[in-house]
Amino acid sequence: MFFVYALKSQTNSDVYVGYTKNWENRLHRHNSGKVRSTKTYKPWVLIYYEAYINKKDATKREKELKMHAAKSNLLKRLQNSLKI
Repeated sequence: MFFVYALKSQTNSDVYVGYTKNWENRLHRHNSGKVRSTKTYKPWVLIYYEAYINKKDATKREKELKMHAAKSNLLKRLQNSLKI
């Protein structure tokens, strides 16, 4: 199983999108500073994920969500959840 996930920084409210086979371990790596692109803005909280059986589908969706329009649509759908 592969997961496409979105994290929100509790430092500056940035949203990071990625994919992984183990989202719990990956979240731990983000929060322990082991991911170069996110270590400056930790801690991170998981705000969204999707599960895929196929890696190719997951990477395709990750690339889609990293585009501004798709990411904006996702954040609009999650606006009430992001207030926490």
